[in-house]
Amino acid sequence: MNPIARLSAAAVITAAAAAPVSLALPSTAASAAPAAALACHASMSNNHPADYTTTDVRVRTTAHSYVTTVAHYRTVSRKYHRHASAAGKATVPYYISGATPGYRVLVKVYVSKAGRKGTCSTSFTPHQ
Repeated sequence: MNPIARLSAAAVITAAAAAPVSLALPSTAASAAPAAALACHASMSNNHPADYTTTDVRVRTTAHSYVTTVAHYRTVSRKYHRHASAAGKATVPYYISGATPGYRVLVKVYVSKAGRKGTCSTSFTPHQ
């Protein structure tokens, strides 16, 4: 190999070694961030229902969200599903029959829509 060719080859190798090479993939930090929690607010139509009456869980969330409520009684839990209206409201009735008087029943509410989720809760205490 002649001296000029050797110099040209060395210059190419040196230039290639000096050039920055980026093998990093595009950042996924923005897309990996968790979605914002879905709005959720729950209340009871009657916080102290008598036995053999109905009390409603009133839920406010995003329009057309899927709503699940779970009432945790002393001995059993009851789960119901609904869809929120276009106004973001859902009403879930609970018929009170034989619930332990004075025992606070916690009602957990789960809402979801398009991969986003939210949660809230309310409670009621049955009486005779």
